[in-house]
Amino acid sequence: MYKRILLAYDGSEAGQRALLDCHDIAQWSHAELFLIAVMPPATTYLAAEAGLFDDGRDAQEQEKYKAILDDGLHRLAHSGHAATGELVVGESVAQITGCARRIDADLIVVGHKHLDSWAARWWRGSTSPSLIEHAHCSVLVVITR
Repeated sequence: MYKRILLAYDGSEAGQRALLDCHDIAQWSHAELFLIAVMPPATTYLAAEAGLFDDGRDAQEQEKYKAILDDGLHRLAHSGHAATGELVVGESVAQITGCARRIDADLIVVGHKHLDSWAARWWRGSTSPSLIEHAHCSVLVVITR
């Protein structure tokens, strides 16, 4: 039975589905829920801007990911389940596995959307397989199409 569940939440359709499944598992197992939103490091989104630095951009990104986290916490609270939330910054797999170790999670839950084209899969990459390889505990990947 799970005692501590970590949900990496990004606000996407797949993330919302994972949130629902996570809630169901937590109710069934009476587990504590921990919710994190992972903000990419500044170099990731600055590279797309041709290396231009903008102080306001970091604040905007932080507000965006804080809103995603707050949305997830609100959805869980509305369905009757309290959760602890945290905004983290860095590479997603490292942040998720690090947080899971820190809270001694038994289960990590993430959402995943199948991408139609090989180009989209190649360009975007996939966190789920890497997460499974690096996690110290079970990983539930909730798939949407």
